[in-house]
Amino acid sequence: MLQRFWFKFRNVPPFSNLWLGCGVTGYDYADALQMLARTVFAEHPQVEVDAVIEDVDIRTLDAGHVLPNMGVPAARGIWFPLGYQLQ
Repeated sequence: MLQRFWFKFRNVPPFSNLWLGCGVTGYDYADALQMLARTVFAEHPQVEVDAVIEDVDIRTLDAGHVLPNMGVPAARGIWFPLGYQLQ
């Protein structure tokens, strides 16, 4: 069973698409962190998790920026921001 997470970060570089946060769907919290480590943290090693919402209701996310620009939150992977697909 998959679980949705919404991560907020600190030490985000200026003009980064991570300022709003990051949506990840994984098997569990450890799986979501592993995906972030292989993608987001590999590109931005200074970024740290500041907060996480488990089982995030996507209807509560930013309607002007997140909702129209996200991938599929029902599939395993990073669905916001786009561009951090697993290889």
